[in-house]
Amino acid sequence: MDATKVLLVDDHEIIRTGLRTLLQREGDLVVVGEAPDGRAAVEQVRELSPDVVVMDLTMPHLNGIDATRQAMAFKPSLKVIGLSASGDDRIVVEMLRAGAVGHVNKTAAAGELVNAIRTVLKGSFYFSPDIVSRIAADNGDHAHSAFDRLSPREREVLQLIAEGKATKEVAAMLRVSIKTAETHRRNLMDKLHVDSVAELTKYAIREGLTGV
Repeated sequence: MDATKVLLVDDHEIIRTGLRTLLQREGDLVVVGEAPDGRAAVEQVRELSPDVVVMDLTMPHLNGIDATRQAMAFKPSLKVIGLSASGDDRIVVEMLRAGAVGHVNKTAAAGELVNAIRTVLKGSFYFSPDIVSRIAADNGDHAHSAFDRLSPREREVLQLIAEGKATKEVAAMLRVSIKTAETHRRNLMDKLHVDSVAELTKYAIREGLTGV
């Protein structure tokens, strides 16, 4: 039987190293790549076609939720397991909406990720025990979430602006014209009723789009 191909995505190299060391002990799992941010993760899904992606939620350039959505659009059979330190219920639910089939807290026991991978490969969902009851009790009240109020492109632009990228840099990273990037920025300010980059940044941090 072919080994399961796993892609590790986290902006901290020490976390990726630890996860790789853990998974390398398993004869049926092979780490085929690593990515330090969501945008690189989507590119590697296209290039490496992994079976499973272990996806951090808060990363530079593109958050794990939108990266999951883009990766799933390219490869619907992909199994994505979210990884976070906070276990924020709302963010976990948004990850599930994006197509993830599991979530593991970074504080979990080392063997839990291996168990999670094997569980989702069988077609089931896996969540760390401490969040299962909270996810089950979720009432779906996310009306004010950025993931409902903003389009995927608007969230990308917002995250890049919050991370200090100038309009020209945003345009280059998203491969759009400067005029288009400026339009997105104006639309964001109008939609969110803010009039400064500082306020956009605060909103992005509060909604979990970036950790800066």
